[in-house]
Amino acid sequence: MGPVMGTAGTTGMSAAEVLTTTRSVRHRLDLTRPVDLADVRACLEVALQAPTGAGRQHWRWLVVTDPVLRSSIGKVYRAAFEQRYPPDATDTGVPPRTLASARHLAEHLGQVPVLVVPCLEVRRGLGTGNQAGIWGSLLPAAWSYMLAARARGLATAWTTTHLDREEEVAALLRLPGHVRQGALIPTAHPIGGGFRPARRAPLDSVIHIDGWNET
Repeated sequence: MGPVMGTAGTTGMSAAEVLTTTRSVRHRLDLTRPVDLADVRACLEVALQAPTGAGRQHWRWLVVTDPVLRSSIGKVYRAAFEQRYPPDATDTGVPPRTLASARHLAEHLGQVPVLVVPCLEVRRGLGTGNQAGIWGSLLPAAWSYMLAARARGLATAWTTTHLDREEEVAALLRLPGHVRQGALIPTAHPIGGGFRPARRAPLDSVIHIDGWNET
């Protein structure tokens, strides 16, 4: 694959490198270096090219830079995290290293320079059936935002912990009732470099050809 092309400020990484080294960065978010809003806008311009059901483009993007608002969201996020993963919990089902990283983010989320909240307008409600088609109109775009941020040398993390207290965050953001949040993406410059592909199960252990086959 050739280099990623785009606006000024992209790193020139290949598409394969962007796709395989975009990580959920928690420990290495620079909490002190401002992020240029122009870079965030450029990443969102890329995100808007993602697939959207029936071309409706029902997504909305909340970009939070105000320090007071970020701090308030951070407090709600931390409360949600500690309710889900109490400090004295011994059996969380999450690997210790990952949990420690996530706890670090929970403690510092309100200090991250930019918080991006991808939302979806659902005027008819979410319904009770399969919601894959509904969220399939937002989540690819949110991931595209993260990829574009990586290409521009920024670091992001994918998190949905705040949705345990979605109404509290919605109130802080003054969201109307028909707008639902899909994720929260802290965005910052990374501390250090050297992001590598993550350890994943071998492809042959998860691929099934022409139907499910037990191995």
